[in-house]
Amino acid sequence: MREPAWRKTGNTPDYRFSLANERTFLAWIRTSLALIAGALAIDQLAPEIAPGPVRIVLCVILAFLGAGLAVLSYHRWGLMEAAMRNDRELPFSAVMLVMTIGVAAAALVFAVLILVAR
Repeated sequence: MREPAWRKTGNTPDYRFSLANERTFLAWIRTSLALIAGALAIDQLAPEIAPGPVRIVLCVILAFLGAGLAVLSYHRWGLMEAAMRNDRELPFSAVMLVMTIGVAAAALVFAVLILVAR
């Protein structure tokens, strides 16, 4: 695998910061896996929670959120590493807001579905 071009710029940051950035990346990957696992679990273990098409759409949205988060976490990790190497301000990421809204919306929808299914 080819080394990214940004790794050849600037100075190597303190290892503690690089490792903290890597831990953040891994946390985002875990969240991504949880979203995908949740989508599969809802589809396979709770078929009565909603009519089939609604359940499938909700599960697909959760799975796409998980896949998108996995891709964006690597991109964000690279941006943070490049910023630290070049002594720049860490870039703002709207991913956190999008994920917060997505997870909150999913929680509300599933809470309503659980209440209606009872």
